[in-house]
Amino acid sequence: MPRLFTALEIPAEVASVLTLHRGGLAGARWIDPADYHITLRFLGDVDRRTANDLDEFLGDIRSYPFEVTLDALGTFGGDKPRTVFARVQPSPRLTELQTDLERLMRKLGLPAESRKFVPHVTLARLRDTSPLDVAHYLSLHPIVRPISFTVRRLALMSSRDSVGGGPYVLEAAYPLGPSYPNRLARSEFQRR
Repeated sequence: MPRLFTALEIPAEVASVLTLHRGGLAGARWIDPADYHITLRFLGDVDRRTANDLDEFLGDIRSYPFEVTLDALGTFGGDKPRTVFARVQPSPRLTELQTDLERLMRKLGLPAESRKFVPHVTLARLRDTSPLDVAHYLSLHPIVRPISFTVRRLALMSSRDSVGGGPYVLEAAYPLGPSYPNRLARSEFQRR
């Protein structure tokens, strides 16, 4: 079974704007723009029964479309930087959705997430990149105008064995709000 996670997809036009920040940083492995997303909850390897239960639970999520804003670039790792990301402004709707997902995961018997939720879009993974080089890169690549978009669905995604950063596969999508025309049929997910 592939490793599963819940996420928010990044629209193509937003991904295109984020690609303007690619390049100019030694040791960076840039994520393919088609793989940009905001991870809400990592699930890991789950068995088929848990995956099917998860699909049913996610189909019952009661949330409505909301705005997400990317407002700055940042890095994780401190003195040993490992990631460059676009920061997501905290919002009550995003926090509420992530908290609801965490509750659902606990109902499914999955362990609590040990890491604090820090919403972001990973742009690059770093290897042997100096903090000074990262600081210089960040100073040259500000997000001058915040980038906003409307989230209309929740995604269940999987990652295949790799070094990290994709490729990711959309396993199923769940509309936010009363109806949404692009919902993937549950039978699609259950056949995989």
